[in-house]
Parts: sequence; structure tokens; C-alpha cells
Amino acid sequence: MTEGTIDTMEKGAIRTEADIARALVALMEADPRLGPVLARAGEVPLRRSAGGLRGLLGTIVAQQVSRASADAIFARFAQEVDLDDASALNAAPDEALRRAGLSRPKMRTVRAIAEAVSSGSLDFNRLQRLDAAGAIAEMTAVHGIGRWTAECHLLFALGHPDVFPAGDLALQIAVAHALDLPERPKEKPLAAIAALWSPHRATAARLFWSYYHALTRRDAAPVEPEIEPRPGATNCA
Repeated sequence: MTEGTIDTMEKGAIRTEADIARALVALMEADPRLGPVLARAGEVPLRRSAGGLRGLLGTIVAQQVSRASADAIFARFAQEVDLDDASALNAAPDEALRRAGLSRPKMRTVRAIAEAVSSGSLDFNRLQRLDAAGAIAEMTAVHGIGRWTAECHLLFALGHPDVFPAGDLALQIAVAHALDLPERPKEKPLAAIAALWSPHRATAARLFWSYYHALTRRDAAPVEPEIEPRPGATNCA
């Protein structure tokens, strides 16, 4: 194994509800402030999503649309193209992507992802071995993939145990309320707070999404940042 890589299975990858339960115990021991957060949040779901090319495409499709719309577009997309085959995606005509309902920016991102996979510059097997920083760097090098999208893919598709999407609006709101902060923390301050929950930041993120749901009675899915630095950041659950 090269320097800068990890075996996520050995480092506590999140695969099952039991993995969540164990990480929650460790979080409560590391930061007693999280006890009341868990009591209010209730169930902390696994929320795993598909991996590989199909999973990342699903994340892109869901950008800035309702879940129902995303599901409908993705179903049409899967009818038009084999979403597990980057070569088929490269060969698909623009008209097929338009029929599926993809916007022009999403079409550009989808094309860029397919090209990166075909060339080997984006390798989903390699992503599983890289540490979070390395995996995020590889993903965000592709046009249309921002940091938040990459973090959510690592968290939900790969089960990475130590990723916290600090740019996520719902997490910012939840942490501010739960920890009684004077104002909602922006991305960098929230990342500094979340560092206290390493190496279980992915479970902490799930915990605070559940807390957000308990506060608002809304779906506990990630919420896009208020300002996306690059096109392609998406609803990732």
C-alpha cells in the first residue's frame, strides 16, 4: 500500500447499522455534549447509496431538484444508457441525455466523469484505498464535481468513516442549535469543530442530519450549501 492510502475496511468503514452503533458509542465517550443530541435525534440511519459510476451519476442527477424529480430523471437516464459503463456513456448522443432530462451543465459533468473513468484519472477502486483528502482531490479534479459532492459520495457510497461535509447547510444549522452556538458556523469553523469527532466524523454527520430532521421534521437528507463553488454539487442522499 502506498503512502497516503488506507484500507477503509480496516479503518472502520461504515457498512452496516452495527457500524453506526459502535461509532456512536465512541462519539458519546469522546464528546459528552453529543449525548443530548442523540437523545433528540433518535434513530441514526445508515443511508448507504450505490457506489461506482452509477452511484456518482445518481448524485449528479439529484442536483437542485426534488427527490421525486431526481428519481424520474435517473430512471429515464438508465433506460437510455448503461450507467455502469463509461464507454457506453461516452458514446451516447446528447439527444439521449436530453431525453432523460439532464440539463446542459449536468450533461457536461456527466461527460467529464465518463471521460475521467475511461482514461483512468477517476478510478472507483482506487478511491476506496485513498485517504479522504486524496479521494476528494481525485474527484474534484473532474469538471463539475465540487468538494461537497465528493464528500457526500465518500460518506454514503464508499462508507468512509471520517468525512464531514462542513459546507452542508443542514449540518451547519444542526450543530449551531445542538451546541448552542451564537451563530451558524460557516464551512471552515464547522470543519474545525468536527475535527473533535475524528475518526468517526461520518457518523457524526449522520447524527446531526437526524437531529436536523427532529428539529424541522423534514427529510434528514443533506442540504446543498447556499453557494455552490462549482456546478455539479448535488443532493447526495
